[in-house]
Amino acid sequence: MNLADMLSYADIHDLSRIADTYNCECNGHSKNELIQSILTTVNRREVFERQMVDLSIEDVRFLNSLIFDQRGSFSLEELLARVQQSKFVKDDKEEWNPREMITRFKQRGWLFNGYSRDTKYLFQVPNDLKRRFGDAMTKQFQRSLILTVEPGVYRDEQQLLLDDISHFLQYISQQEAALTTENFMYKRQLQQVLDRLSVKEEPVGKTAWRFGYGRMFKEYPNRFSLIYDYCYFAELIQELHQVLVLSEKGRERVAAKQHEDVMQVYRFWLRLYKNAIPNLQSLVFWLDRLARDWVTAASLKEVLVPLIRPFYYDTPESILEQRVLQMMMHLGLLRIGEHEEHGTVIQITKLGSRIIQGNYVAEEDKISIPFDNR
Repeated sequence: MNLADMLSYADIHDLSRIADTYNCECNGHSKNELIQSILTTVNRREVFERQMVDLSIEDVRFLNSLIFDQRGSFSLEELLARVQQSKFVKDDKEEWNPREMITRFKQRGWLFNGYSRDTKYLFQVPNDLKRRFGDAMTKQFQRSLILTVEPGVYRDEQQLLLDDISHFLQYISQQEAALTTENFMYKRQLQQVLDRLSVKEEPVGKTAWRFGYGRMFKEYPNRFSLIYDYCYFAELIQELHQVLVLSEKGRERVAAKQHEDVMQVYRFWLRLYKNAIPNLQSLVFWLDRLARDWVTAASLKEVLVPLIRPFYYDTPESILEQRVLQMMMHLGLLRIGEHEEHGTVIQITKLGSRIIQGNYVAEEDKISIPFDNR
């Protein structure tokens, strides 16, 4: 429902609070006058933009968690959890009450309780306001971006990940790979697999930590870890008695020389990585909006890093660079180039834009990986 519809279902007390927020001058005892006055005020561009500019970074993060969510309603518990996630640094001297943010959003007419018996304890965001929030934030972000011409050199890996999934399955079809007691491939055979792949990666060196981005992330390099986990969860490979073999489904895939669907691999990546990056999908949506043309990585960081919560030893900057941009390049969603003057530059591919816009993964749809190897 749009704002006008939700206002018509709201009771006069809620309408009065919204009208007070916007300093509406009208008959406070007339529901119809309250609604018309609120709509007239909120629809004035300067009023809406001033409200957006005055938001705190926590408000922006909370709003960001709502505008790309396709669900129609949210429970109070869900909203409180999202407000909690918006506060990255806790100040012991400051009292932090997540309910206050929800109350402020209600008083602005940005959140409403449902009107039916089944929805009265749920919260909804007006659809037309969602669009306006997205458009207003896009304009704010775009003011900070630095656009460039096409760089002389760039990497574009479209289709290469799908090719390498096939190369990996073919390798396993030709020889069984012995596994350690933790079900990792031994280094010699891992190196043989890595040598077959289109994009070269080095085996993981000794490091203090590697967890949160996949089942095999501890021992395998980033891109191959995604390939392995995809094949495992798609039931193309099996770990049987410390030996890695193809499943029946995997053997059929190899025999038919059939490639994977890039949309399925993309959706898998979202479901896997959102454990560590809860707002991953919204970051991808922002990149699709902001990087249609070549844009500097530094200016993208300026607008997107404040939205990213640190994950243990991963800083917001490293999450954007290594977990989001690099993996999106491996998936063929974007190109990464080097510009003589501006350094690293980025552009979403046409394939990437089509995939991003054509796929949505529900908030709760994720592949849970136990962090038992920290």
